[in-house]
Amino acid sequence: IEILHNIKDKYQDHHHVVYTDKAIEQCVKLSDRYMSDRFLPDKAIDILDEAGARVHINNIVVPEDILKLEEQIENIKTEKNRVVKSQKYEEAAKLRDTEKKLLEQLESAKKAWEDETKKKRYTVKEENVAEVIAMMTGIPVNRVAQNEGEKLLRMGEELKGKVIGQDKAIAQLVKAIQRTRVGLKDPKKPIGSFVFLGPTGVGKTELAKVLATYLFDKEDALVRVDMSEYMEKFSVSRLVGAPPGYVGYEEGGQLTEKIRRKPYSVILLDEIEKAHPDVYNLLLQVLDDGILTDGLGRKVDFRNTIIIMTSNIGARDLQDFGAGIGFGTKARQDNMDEITKGTITNALRKTFSPEFLNRLDDVVVFNSLEKKDIHKIIDISLSKLLNRVLTLGYRVELTEKAKDFVAEKGYDPKYGARPLNRAIQKYIEDPIAEEILKAQVLHGDIITADYEDGKEELTFSIAKSDEKPNLPSDERPEEAPSEPEAGEAK
Repeated sequence: IEILHNIKDKYQDHHHVVYTDKAIEQCVKLSDRYMSDRFLPDKAIDILDEAGARVHINNIVVPEDILKLEEQIENIKTEKNRVVKSQKYEEAAKLRDTEKKLLEQLESAKKAWEDETKKKRYTVKEENVAEVIAMMTGIPVNRVAQNEGEKLLRMGEELKGKVIGQDKAIAQLVKAIQRTRVGLKDPKKPIGSFVFLGPTGVGKTELAKVLATYLFDKEDALVRVDMSEYMEKFSVSRLVGAPPGYVGYEEGGQLTEKIRRKPYSVILLDEIEKAHPDVYNLLLQVLDDGILTDGLGRKVDFRNTIIIMTSNIGARDLQDFGAGIGFGTKARQDNMDEITKGTITNALRKTFSPEFLNRLDDVVVFNSLEKKDIHKIIDISLSKLLNRVLTLGYRVELTEKAKDFVAEKGYDPKYGARPLNRAIQKYIEDPIAEEILKAQVLHGDIITADYEDGKEELTFSIAKSDEKPNLPSDERPEEAPSEPEAGEAK
């Protein structure tokens, strides 16, 4: 900070700006925190220089009189060329004199404007520094400059709205992230490292995706590595890249290269138990020091990442053995989640080494989904389908009875929410596709799905509508009805 204070005068004179003390502090703090691949004071000086240049350029406004003079000169030049072609030389001489006078006026106006801009100095504030950092590192501006406290306090509610039925798991995750972001964590470690455990289809991967979007304001902040690709011992080198000299293996590591390019991301190591045990040894250094050396000897910084590992470990034990041996008493039913957690934790200890488990921030166990959760999830799943149908030029409406029927068919405590998607495909998507192919549905028609007691399927009725639904584009609907006609012709 002292170095920047000593050199700021030269940059102020060069860019015609004034740096506030807070802006200089932010240059050092933000560059130190977010630009991990470069060193101080160089990176702070670059930020200082770029912020000054950016503020100066953004505030350049050409005066109206200069613009008018330039326009007049351009018109006179065009007129003069036309007159010369017509061989009216006297008129051309008059226009030349006028042009000369206007050019002199323009020069004096420009000089006056330049003198004025030299006297007028704009202030470089901390927001301008945050903008430059965001531009250089790819982190959105509000991610750096926004008061993170408010965002972190709202985090639990936001995540619960998108991942249904996992309130305890979300609470654990949010607490750990709040703890680390307040500054109570070791700065040499990643923001957080978690293992998500639980049955299949309960939202482990979904929570990682939602978290990435929420924390970093963009979906591509999730770096997903499918660990079933790393089952052999030799495939471990693909994560960090092969050592120099291996022909055909010059590509960088699947993990290290992605993090080197995007140091601020959520890393999802999906199905971690399927990887070779050597992968766990490789991750020890990342979980402890936040650094991993790739195949070319470059140190890759993981301190600004959140590492999430998902696993179905113990799910098979639960499926085969359930809650163990004994009478199904009410107390036993109430403690079902605790029994499940115990079974999964025991399986975890058998699979992973103690030094690996000891380095994790938290082990998050997900519950099995209940019927009431499926009723909430169906609205989220259906909204995606309804939007897809709307782009084709139709509208679909479901009665509450129809929703209950699909939720009933899609509920399976062993397999989570995935059977629900299959039920939506079978009972809603397939019949709608058939109706569209029969060419019985026209543009703007409303397809209503209802359920009648005793039947094993939904009944669909088509209401003709003169109004066209609000569509994202006018082109797509015109193409949609032509498909069934082509099918019939064949």
